[in-house]
Amino acid sequence: MNGQRIGYTRVSSLDQNPQRQLDGERLDRLFTDHASGKDAERPQLEAMLAYVRTGDEVVVHAMDRLARNLDDLRRVVHGLTSRGIRIVFLKEGLAFTGEDSPMAILLLSVMGAFAEFERSLIRERQREGIALAQARGVYRGRRKALTEERAITLRLRAASGEKKAELAREFGISRETLYQYLRNAG
Repeated sequence: MNGQRIGYTRVSSLDQNPQRQLDGERLDRLFTDHASGKDAERPQLEAMLAYVRTGDEVVVHAMDRLARNLDDLRRVVHGLTSRGIRIVFLKEGLAFTGEDSPMAILLLSVMGAFAEFERSLIRERQREGIALAQARGVYRGRRKALTEERAITLRLRAASGEKKAELAREFGISRETLYQYLRNAG
């Protein structure tokens, strides 16, 4: 290998420690996301993908840190290896170069499918836990981002033609939340 050794870590919440993922690994550069892995839209992943060059090696603790579904995992791995970038998954003990055997490709698919399956099980258990808590009257859901009065003001100002991005910033909500308030008027 004549390129750089680039690390990528991801943790789902701010209180998790990403350092343990690649502890002891010699790296030239490290990219860390504090975001859910349910999709590939993560700023540091995008930055890492733009940064790496032919001959580099990307080191990731485990496949589920890179992607939580098989399609994204295969897309990212293929995108890297087709550019001459080697990718190593430490936990699984697998490395991909683009000149991989059919067995290596099968292992990528099987291990990626297990990561996706695990994510589905977590979501299912979470939904079941919420349903049980609701039945006991313990869980009431997330607190509303806006009071009803502020929601009415938001709807009126949006209807008068004010820019939605500016309204979202002013009200301290995401644009998706703004659109939810507009859809659920009344």
